[in-house]
Amino acid sequence: MADISLYVLDGADRGRRYESLATPITIGREEGNAVQLNDERISRFHIKIQEDQDMLVLTDLDSTNGTRVNGEQVQLRILRFGDIISLGRSVLRYGTREQIAQRLKELRDDGDVPTEDLDNSPLAKQLEVGGDPDADWSGTHSRSTLHIPKPPDLPEGLGPGQAAQLSELLEFLHLRTRALVEGVDIPEESSVVKIDIVRWQELLDMQGLLAEYLRSIGEPGSE
Repeated sequence: MADISLYVLDGADRGRRYESLATPITIGREEGNAVQLNDERISRFHIKIQEDQDMLVLTDLDSTNGTRVNGEQVQLRILRFGDIISLGRSVLRYGTREQIAQRLKELRDDGDVPTEDLDNSPLAKQLEVGGDPDADWSGTHSRSTLHIPKPPDLPEGLGPGQAAQLSELLEFLHLRTRALVEGVDIPEESSVVKIDIVRWQELLDMQGLLAEYLRSIGEPGSE
């Protein structure tokens, strides 16, 4: 059972801290939630956070106004220290200062992100403020600076059928992407890439398909 800590950055409950909460928890505006927020734009039971296979998973509970993590609308999301959760008018940061500092160190050690980018990030600068747990984090509201666009790990423990389905899905996307790349026109000595309207529509169609997949995974049974 994982313990999680949340800090309310913005909204009517700004400044509140919820520490060492045992999973699973729900967040919403009504009594009965582990985190009850005073926000009329938040659903009665808005999101659930639970542990699964050593990962912390956030699930939007069919909320009216949706949930964003690091600025992106989500139904399901694996949480990492420093992530910014937005629901209604409220903004929460996941993780203690120590946990976020450790993640910064791991990112530096991995070398996946230029050190100067990490050192100049608002989160890194806040961690330098003498360890003050009440320092102003308001500059990090919409998007975590630790949200690094890097390829995620493939899921583990899949059964043969699930692995085959995932392989088929990735192969389909690979073939569609390859066809689009091969259809791009790059004039000689030009820094501009041109794509005809048919290929552009195919690209938009693939984006729409990916959006449907994401919705189906996040909301099983949705149409």
